[in-house]
Amino acid sequence: MLALAFCNELLAADGLSFRDQCQQIRSLGYDGIELAPGALGINPLNATDAEILSIRREISAAGLHLTGLHWLLAPFRDLSVTLSSSRQETIDALKRLNSLCAALGGSVMVHGSPQQRVIKAGDYAAGYSNACEVFKPVAEHASELGLTYCIEPLDPGQTAFINTVEQGIELCEAVGNPSFVTMIDTSSAHFSEEKPVAALMKEWLPDPRIGHIHLNDSNRGGPGMGSDPFGDIVEAIVESGWPKTVTIEPFRVQENATNTARIGIETIRKHEKLQMTT
Repeated sequence: MLALAFCNELLAADGLSFRDQCQQIRSLGYDGIELAPGALGINPLNATDAEILSIRREISAAGLHLTGLHWLLAPFRDLSVTLSSSRQETIDALKRLNSLCAALGGSVMVHGSPQQRVIKAGDYAAGYSNACEVFKPVAEHASELGLTYCIEPLDPGQTAFINTVEQGIELCEAVGNPSFVTMIDTSSAHFSEEKPVAALMKEWLPDPRIGHIHLNDSNRGGPGMGSDPFGDIVEAIVESGWPKTVTIEPFRVQENATNTARIGIETIRKHEKLQMTT
């Protein structure tokens, strides 16, 4: 069966302590947790050794593993990978988040953060060039720490910078570091890609340039909260032999975050079982 993780920010928004977040995720049957730096209740750029140890202990005590960090720059409105005016500050922040991920025992950095990659049509070339200059030292630092750094293609409703897997691959080639890869987010892919998401999976998995998968419905809920064909998506992932943890990342809840997490994992497990019986 697929190893599944759940993102913590909706549970944090429901007021659960980090300990309760971890225990709730594990009690629902998840294997891992993915953390949003802005939902940890600490300053993620200056986390103390004690804070890091506390987070690690709660994850371990719940029987979970940490996939890594996502929503990296969301708490930092003045930073941007596409604007030269904040280039060095953005590089410094991302390196600090790399270090935090490694210290917490994670292995994957997911770079979505659409508000910190705004790019205008007339400024696209300059913005793209600046992003390369940001990501080159960040990727080198991630590589030194043993991390995989993923640029997340997002749909055009969120950003004009890197919408498709092919565009993600092009950026990876421009950055030129094997630790800098791209990924698939099923919600964004639904709107960005010409092919259905399951067909996209069959095309790209398992390609070493695809470093992570986020599962979410195109309506921004978790799997099972909309009408997206997760049976086909799960089949494509399983048939590819995907060896890594897959993260469920909803942006809205059904009743509450715990129920949302339950619906997500039950939906994926149901389709896995159906596949095994056919």
